Amino acid sequence: MTKIDTNDAPASIGPFSQGLGSGDWVFTSGQGPTDPATGKVVSGDLRVRTERTSENASAVLKTATCSLPDIVKTTVVLRSVTDDDVVNDVDGEHVSDLYPARSTGEVVTLSVDVDVEIEVVAERGHR
Repeated sequence: MTKIDTNDAPASIGPFSQGLGSGDWVFTSGQGPTDPATGKVVSGDLRVRTERTSENASAVLKTATCSLPDIVKTTVVLRSVTDDDVVNDVDGEHVSDLYPARSTGEVVTLSVDVDVEIEVVAERGHR
């Protein structure tokens, strides 16, 4: 197993890695809409925050020699599941017709005060 760590995504805020690689598999920790340069949550609407979240996940994957099309499973956590259409729009811009499997849940509070968090599982060279 190898630790995945990059300055292009926010640093972990606890005793966990940004991601781990195991063979061809890559597992990321939940990524949120935090600007890695400032450590602050980006301003703007949910679409802007979801795009930043996707960029953060992409940065972890890139460090592991993966990209968004290599994702086979995502887990999305939203403050309000009614916002799932925004995540669908952003995801639709980054995946092909072979969509990854996905679970979506709603929570009242995350460890950081954000309204979207996404973790992914990818397979190197999947597509």
